Amino acid sequence: MTISKESIIGIIVAEDYRAAAIFEQAGIDFCCNGNRTIEVACKEQNMPTDRLLGNLQMALGSTARKDDAISDYKSWPLDLLADFIEKKHHRYVTEQIPVIEAFLEKIIRVHGHKHPELTEIKELFDASAAELTAHMKKEELMLFPFIRKMAQAKQAGSSGVTAPFGTIKNPIRMMMHEHDGEGERFRRIKELSDQYTSPADGCNTYRAAYAALKAFEDDLHLHIHLENNILFPKSIELEQSFA
Repeated sequence: MTISKESIIGIIVAEDYRAAAIFEQAGIDFCCNGNRTIEVACKEQNMPTDRLLGNLQMALGSTARKDDAISDYKSWPLDLLADFIEKKHHRYVTEQIPVIEAFLEKIIRVHGHKHPELTEIKELFDASAAELTAHMKKEELMLFPFIRKMAQAKQAGSSGVTAPFGTIKNPIRMMMHEHDGEGERFRRIKELSDQYTSPADGCNTYRAAYAALKAFEDDLHLHIHLENNILFPKSIELEQSFA
């Protein structure tokens, strides 16, 4: 893959997910704000474009892949990708929410008087948990079933299916707006937690809570990337192909 300063971040990650780690290290959002060029992103982070390009070429030039399946998402059929997001990422979010909430409640009781930022972190995470739960239901009950119907119609050679929401662009616009909100919440959580670094007086539960929050954010980034940069654009293209 040829990468230049004009390359779009989200497209690079869609082509090869190994690039995500490089953008993450540079503090560049590749999921919610993946429609920027490398040059624009580097200017925002006040970092040399050439350095980031060199890091990307070094990482992506290797033939060894950490996980071949990760780089293959772009080639998956849309119904399979929707199933994967729902069964892997939605299930992960549902399972981890009560775990993280319990961790945060415990460390607030023990450490909250010395670390008042924990209360804001808990408030932000609770808001995220509620929003993500509603967000996932909208995808599972409305958007994903329609994507599957379109994929089936295309495979059967049908002329298409009628969208109950006018065009698929409408719910996708809503989902992407909600993704932006979650990205902002976790940027604040990351800031408040000092990049998920437990303080010197933090107990094992403190460290476990921050590790769980970091893993949750990492999963959320991949979840949003798969939708914003692959599933959603391809679904719009599929709908337009029927027209």
